[in-house]
Amino acid sequence: MRAQQRLNPSRPPLPPSRGKATADPGASTEPGRNPGSGPSVRSASAPEIQAFLEFERVEKGLADNSISSYRRDLADFAGYLQGPGCTFPEVGKDEIRGFMASLYRRGLNARSVARHLVSLRNFYRFLLKDRAIRADPTAEIDAPKLDQTLPKYLTTEEVDVLLNQPDPSRPAGLRDKAMLELLYATGLRVSELVRLSAADVDSNLGVVRCLGKGNKERLVPVGKSALHAVELYLRNGRGHLAKKPGVPYLFLNHRGGPLSRVGFWKILAAYGRRAGIATPLTPHLVRHSFATHLLERGADLRSIQLMLGHSDISTTQIYTHVLKERLKQVYHTHHPRA
Repeated sequence: MRAQQRLNPSRPPLPPSRGKATADPGASTEPGRNPGSGPSVRSASAPEIQAFLEFERVEKGLADNSISSYRRDLADFAGYLQGPGCTFPEVGKDEIRGFMASLYRRGLNARSVARHLVSLRNFYRFLLKDRAIRADPTAEIDAPKLDQTLPKYLTTEEVDVLLNQPDPSRPAGLRDKAMLELLYATGLRVSELVRLSAADVDSNLGVVRCLGKGNKERLVPVGKSALHAVELYLRNGRGHLAKKPGVPYLFLNHRGGPLSRVGFWKILAAYGRRAGIATPLTPHLVRHSFATHLLERGADLRSIQLMLGHSDISTTQIYTHVLKERLKQVYHTHHPRA
């Protein structure tokens, strides 16, 4: 395996974690306080981190966003290790706990700390599999307890107002209308939406083909309203935005290139303000609305999981809690003896 070659598995296994005591968490353990642990832990350019990121990208097919998240989290950890002055294979439970404490002192919330821990778990499992370490220092570390925050979503009335915001007399308006309709009709992630090509939307079958996390392909049903909006955009809008032939992407910016995630995020937020929607509008909020409205109308959880591209149904189950809270609100609002 390429990653193993980088870590040189022919050498004898490294000694197990020394489990040495970490310095006072409030003293010298902050990132950058004590430079001197060697180049292997100073940044995300450490060979262990590079081998791990290559494994996640090539072998597991993770998206660039996931790789970037791992890189940032592990760079944080590498910087922290300059304090206690140890290398990755020497890390024990005390260093992991000290790092988590340092994240709290920096003001990170429990969810962000938990994400860092997940990154470290995957990193050390990789090192263990490659025989670079003998024991996983994260194995007995408990994840922070997270308060369950239910995802927000739009009402159907708010969705209707939002979808009527783009100006169909302009090529960009036709594009925006098609994107909004498609986003709400399919629940795609924004990264999946902006990567679509015209061939990915099959009007005859009424489906859209997209590549999700881990480059896993899935087919998602599309309603007539969204298909009609895409057809209008292809017929009357896209040709005005395209500056040169051969660009495969469906949704283009004013320069003729693919519309970026950030670009669409800004467009959506502007339409949300224009529609008078109080909640700051994001692509994920529309995705939550898609799933919640399906569940409200009787769709089964397994079907919603497949359409959203969730690898684990436990991720999809959050929408059952959303529905329960919605039913409680309806009851207390409308029942005469609530």
